[in-house]
Amino acid sequence: MSVLAAIAVLAILILVHELGHFIAARSQGIYANRFSLGFGPTLLKYQGSQTEYTIRAFPLGGFVGFPDDDPDSEIPPNDPNLLRNRPILDRAIVISAGVIANLIFAYLVLALQIGIVGVPQEFQFQPGVIVKPINEQSVAYQAGIRSGDIILSVNGKELLADKSSPLLLTKEIQSHPNEQIQLQIQHENQTKPLTLTPTESPDGKGLVGIELVPNGKAIYRHPQNPIEIFTVAADRFQQLLIGTVKGFGQLVTNFQETASQVSGPVNIVKIGAKLAADNSANLLSFAAIISINLAVINILPLPALDGGQLAFLLIEGLFGKPLPAKIQEGVMQTGLVLLLGLGIFLIVKETTQLDVVQQLIQGL
Repeated sequence: MSVLAAIAVLAILILVHELGHFIAARSQGIYANRFSLGFGPTLLKYQGSQTEYTIRAFPLGGFVGFPDDDPDSEIPPNDPNLLRNRPILDRAIVISAGVIANLIFAYLVLALQIGIVGVPQEFQFQPGVIVKPINEQSVAYQAGIRSGDIILSVNGKELLADKSSPLLLTKEIQSHPNEQIQLQIQHENQTKPLTLTPTESPDGKGLVGIELVPNGKAIYRHPQNPIEIFTVAADRFQQLLIGTVKGFGQLVTNFQETASQVSGPVNIVKIGAKLAADNSANLLSFAAIISINLAVINILPLPALDGGQLAFLLIEGLFGKPLPAKIQEGVMQTGLVLLLGLGIFLIVKETTQLDVVQQLIQGL
């Protein structure tokens, strides 16, 4: 059920994105003749007065279709309500509306979560640091560390119930490149010693490839009033948005070390399912984080994404005329092929790494 819940969250986020485009178009009187949630074979279809609504077999996608791209459309090419015949600002609003919808949705979800769960008051620390290997090729994973393990001590130094423990562990790892370090690990209620050797990063620091999470739980209190809910949600939204933008920035500036952390649909569903299994309220955080990520990804000036179309509009605004249709189509089609190829690669890679698939492979 947790997997279905995670898939449902992704489908809702895609629906929100496409509704942003659709509402922005229809509210300006711009024709939109197709609205689809999902890709692939059609499961359900409804023909409205102007728009065909469909639900398709694969929910991890969707689109809004315009008669501009329909060769069978009976609308005259010079109709002012065709998207391509509208001023640049009108088109920019339609193209960017999906991103805006995802951002607004993320903020409202955070507000809902704070209203339900409460306002974080303090963090109750416990001994140790919770760790998660970034991938199966990392030093930590190869040494036997698994997601959710707790490191209790490093080189004989206990990691106390304190917010400084993750920093102490980080310093010990970074200060011992190519040198063995001794760890005390708690794995599934069993404590065991473990030795590993950090590799040396380009800046000379030790690196083992783990993410650190303070060991403990947050203590919540009921919000005092609706204003506090929306204020705390705004602060949380800002932190998530800035962190997401910085993460994509690191992917560009430090691609070699961060590319392995890129997740596809399978891993995203896996993460969402784990959060849902731990606590159903975590699905709200998951929805907000993924919604913000969808917004940031789509606004990037890449072909086949909203940001790529906005880049074409910017060029049109600067030079007073659009790029030739053949050039735009060629760029968008190339970008679409690359994105689909990357998506298929990530799906295949992540599917083969699932525990159930690994067991099947080992049984062959």
